[in-house]
Amino acid sequence: MKKFYGADTYVQSVGVRGDLEVDGFAIAVCDEIGVELSRHRSRSFEQLQEWGDDLSAFDLVVALSPASQRQALELTRVFHLDVEYWPIMDPTGLGESREDKLDAYRQTRDQIVAHLVERWGPPQEG
Repeated sequence: MKKFYGADTYVQSVGVRGDLEVDGFAIAVCDEIGVELSRHRSRSFEQLQEWGDDLSAFDLVVALSPASQRQALELTRVFHLDVEYWPIMDPTGLGESREDKLDAYRQTRDQIVAHLVERWGPPQEG
């Protein structure tokens, strides 16, 4: 998001579980389009709050899995925010060879990029 649209909008990456290492295939295919993930650390909704982010300050949660959608919808009981679900293919476990696995991750990456462009328009020229 920041790579395509700049830092004018406050964005945080959150998942259902935190403390997971970013998958090496995800790092590789995002690097192909200039998105650096190697220093990225996943965090959960709970960790986000523990580290000082006020969930009421967010306007939108984009959920990429049914589990994250459920958790985000639970937050709407307490916080006023919109939740969008983008059904994205989970590439983990797909493909036999390294190239097959990378192709699956590229498909997922490209699905996310397509949703970003559909929602917020073409990336800004940087």
